[in-house]
Amino acid sequence: MRTYLCIDLKSFYASVECVERSLDPMTTDLVVADPTRTEKTICLAVSPSLKAKGVKNRCRVFQIPKNLEYITAPPRMSLYIEYSANIYAIYLKYVSKDDIHVYSIDEAFLDVTDYLNLYSMTARQLAEKIMKDILDTTGITATCGIGTNLYLAKIALDIMAKHSPEFIGELDEESYRKTLWKHKPITDFWRIGAGTQARLERYYLRTMEDIAKSDEDFLYRLFGVDAQLLIDHAWGRESTTIADIKAFKPKTNSLTSGQVLSCAYAPEKAKLIVKEMTDSLALDMMDRGLVTSSITLTLGYNCSSEKKPAHGTYSVSEPTDSCAKLVDYACKLFDRIVDKTEPIRRINLCFNKVCDRVCVQYDMLVDPTELERERNMQKALLSIKKRFGKNAIVKGMDLQDGATMMERNQQIGGHKA
Repeated sequence: MRTYLCIDLKSFYASVECVERSLDPMTTDLVVADPTRTEKTICLAVSPSLKAKGVKNRCRVFQIPKNLEYITAPPRMSLYIEYSANIYAIYLKYVSKDDIHVYSIDEAFLDVTDYLNLYSMTARQLAEKIMKDILDTTGITATCGIGTNLYLAKIALDIMAKHSPEFIGELDEESYRKTLWKHKPITDFWRIGAGTQARLERYYLRTMEDIAKSDEDFLYRLFGVDAQLLIDHAWGRESTTIADIKAFKPKTNSLTSGQVLSCAYAPEKAKLIVKEMTDSLALDMMDRGLVTSSITLTLGYNCSSEKKPAHGTYSVSEPTDSCAKLVDYACKLFDRIVDKTEPIRRINLCFNKVCDRVCVQYDMLVDPTELERERNMQKALLSIKKRFGKNAIVKGMDLQDGATMMERNQQIGGHKA
């Protein structure tokens, strides 16, 4: 039997901003949100004290009660990444990188099975030591779930630790069934969202115990192959280990880019954004020595529209990393799928079937000399951007009205760096 820790950094972004201001993250009312945007902008984080006053995490600014006084901290993504890296270094003081799985910027799983005897500690004692080290070193409060598998460690964190005075929860299969089988709402459990809850509710399945005691054939008819994971989790079982995760190799790879526009764009104006995104993603792909043979584009219309998002794929005859060719393909795909009467608010672009650029086969209609000239120019662009910043050299389209690339070059994950 293995022992896992699932460590989460409490209200991470908000806690970092409090620490940077020499304030106590647990008692300071603070939200991380971009004040230059509208009141509809989402708060990236809400401090624990504001949560205790009823402010929900990831709410919008206008949803915060007007009678509450709080600090608004603009996002600083590069700073949060630096803190996260420092905390990862703390994990490395106690366990090998082979026994760590980073789940997100503020959450990680640690397999401590082989370290408990080494340190002559219980899992709880080791968790307390690591959490104290994080607090003493960075000022960030951590919470921890302890479980006999990855799923139980995650559930111990999400449902038990975050509401425990010690910020630690602990579960094995027996205690899971004893304490959480009747827990509601069922959406508190990992991987069960509102859609799954609604489907279960139609058949009066409202708890994990209900699922565990249901007919398995019925669940397979309802959820297909996903039923296996749902059944295992209902019983508190999970066979995947950190070693399995690290050994996993996907059959195919892809590169994606997406953005929500600040306002609804007319189709022709949105086409400019598609060009920018394709050009940028193609440069990134070439920098990694990759090529693609398929492009997928999804266009989400304005919230007021009842139309479903436009979606389509363009297959390329020969794998390529040419910015010019990929931009041309993306524009053709855009013209094919777009409804020119509807404003566009969301754009997602994906390069599919991405593979290494070992060799490229040219067709008869392609001038290899011209392609090599373009590749050399792209390499020069990348070299300048890496040395002097992404906005050190830009294309003419990036200066047009409505273009977003120069602004996005100064962001990380769509937020201020």
